[in-house]
Amino acid sequence: MAEKPGAPAPRTGGDGELRRALASAMVPGIDELTRRVVDDIHAHSGTYASGTPVSREDLWEICRDNLLRALEDFGGLPPTGGDFENAARETGRRRAEQSVPLDTVLQAYRRGGRVMWQVMAEHLRATRAGGGHGATDRDRELDMAGAVWETIDRYSLVMAESYRLTQLEMQGRQDTRRVALFEALLDGRGDDPAVAAAASAALGVPVQDRYVMVVAAQDPAAPPNPAPVLEEHGIWSFWRPRAGRYAGIVRLAAGESDVLIGLLRHRTGATAGVSPEFDRLAGAGRALRLAEQALRTLPAKSGGAAAFDDRLAEVLLVGRPEIAERIVTTHLGAVLDTVAEREALLSTLRVWLDNGCSAARAAELLYCHRNTVLNRIGRIAELTGRSAESGEARLGWALALRALPLMGAGDEPAPLDGYFG
Repeated sequence: MAEKPGAPAPRTGGDGELRRALASAMVPGIDELTRRVVDDIHAHSGTYASGTPVSREDLWEICRDNLLRALEDFGGLPPTGGDFENAARETGRRRAEQSVPLDTVLQAYRRGGRVMWQVMAEHLRATRAGGGHGATDRDRELDMAGAVWETIDRYSLVMAESYRLTQLEMQGRQDTRRVALFEALLDGRGDDPAVAAAASAALGVPVQDRYVMVVAAQDPAAPPNPAPVLEEHGIWSFWRPRAGRYAGIVRLAAGESDVLIGLLRHRTGATAGVSPEFDRLAGAGRALRLAEQALRTLPAKSGGAAAFDDRLAEVLLVGRPEIAERIVTTHLGAVLDTVAEREALLSTLRVWLDNGCSAARAAELLYCHRNTVLNRIGRIAELTGRSAESGEARLGWALALRALPLMGAGDEPAPLDGYFG
C-alpha cells in the first residue's frame, strides 16, 4: 500500500526502536534544543549574529520548525505539521527572498545538525549510565550519527533546491520590472521623477550620467544584441527588442563615444544608429527617436554605425524624400544620365569635395593624374551648368551625393553600389 505524502518512513528492528526512543525523548525539549541551535549559529555566523536581514525571532521560528520536522522524520513519529520537508522548502524560499547567501544557510543547517547530534549523544550517554544500552551499543550510536546526518543532508538538499527556484522566480520578476521601466523611459515617461528613480534602481545606473541610445537593425548576420561585445570592453548597456529592432541604452565614460561607434561597426555586425549624448534617464525617449533617424540614413544590412550628429544632412534628407529627390535631380541629374561616365564622375566628385576641393589630393587617392581630376570636375560643371568655383554649386553637389543613397528608400535606404566607386 502506497504511503501518504509526508508520512514517516517505517522504522523496523532495534535501530528503528532506538531512533523512535531518541526522537520521542527530544521532542518535548524542542524549545531548549532550538535555543542551543540558535546560539550556536549566532556564535559561528556574523550574518545571522547581526540580526539583519534575519532577526533572532525569524531564525528561532525557522530552526524550531526544521528541528521538529527532522526529529519526527528521523524517529518515524507521526508528523505534527504535514509534509516533513515543507520547513526546509520554506527556509530556502525565505532566505532567498532575504538575499542571505546559500552557503551561509547551508552552514546553519550543518550547525543545527551538529547540535542535534550532540543532544542525542548526551541522551544516549545518560541512558547508558542509568543501565540502559551499555558500552556494547557504541556501534549503534555510530549508526544513529549516520542517520542524523543523512536526514540533515536530505533537508539541506530540499532547502537548496527551493532557494534556487525562488532565486529564478525573483530574477524573472526583476527582469519583467526592468523591462517595463525601460519601456516607460522609451515612451517618454521618464519626466516623472518617480519613474526615473524606479528605472534607475531597476537598471542599476544613476538617474544622471552620460548616456546614448542605440537602435540596431536585427540583421541576420549580427548577434541578437551588442551587449556582450560592449561588456567585454567595460561598457554597460541594456537592450530590448522593439518594433523589429533592438533598442539599447549605453552608459559612457569620457572619451568612449568613438570606442562605441568602433565596436558597433567592427565587432557586432549590426547596422546601428546612435543618438547624441544625454545626461538624464528622462532623455531616453527623445534620444531613441534621434537614434532611429540616424539608423534610417544607413543602407540596410550594411553593418555600419552612424552617430546622429555626424549624419545631420542625411537625417534632414531622409525625412523629406521629395526634397532629396529634387536636390539630386537639380544638382546631379545630368551626370546620372551619362551612364558611361557616371561612376567615374561621381566617385571623383565625392573624393574632391571630401578633400577640400584639392585636385592634387584627390588624384593621390584615386590613383590618377591631377589633370584627370580637373577634367572630370570640369565635365560635371559642364553637364550641370554650374561653376566648380561656386560655393553654392559645391554645397548642392555635396547634398545631392548624400541624398543619392536615400532616394526612394523610406525605412530601407538604397544601396550605394552603382553610385560610388
